[in-house]
Amino acid sequence: MKEVTNKQLLDAIIEGIRNRKGHRIVAIDLRKVKEAPVEYMIVAEGNSNTQVAAIAAEVDDYVRTNLHVHPLATAGEDNAEWIAMDYGTIFVHIMQREPRAFYDIENLWNDGKTTEYPDE
Repeated sequence: MKEVTNKQLLDAIIEGIRNRKGHRIVAIDLRKVKEAPVEYMIVAEGNSNTQVAAIAAEVDDYVRTNLHVHPLATAGEDNAEWIAMDYGTIFVHIMQREPRAFYDIENLWNDGKTTEYPDE
């Protein structure tokens, strides 16, 4: 079985988010941050718990179908205000606007290199 690169995984996750109209997508490269738990963090936003759940399901399906990679763990599906997905080297946070503003993950990890993906 062929090894999946972080770039392939990152691209597949972003594509999955975009497939369900997730917006304000940000990838934070944490490879040079010594205390970081992962190499990348992706943060995206949905407008409702229904949309957040749909985005997370699409990321899971898209990555699984195209790369044959499963998340190691997911959390937050019950209320879908914030769903976290652990892909080992990449954490994915799909959040509604209020929790995203409150927890401000981008600022928490602002010593990483941030890439913003424009809404389509």
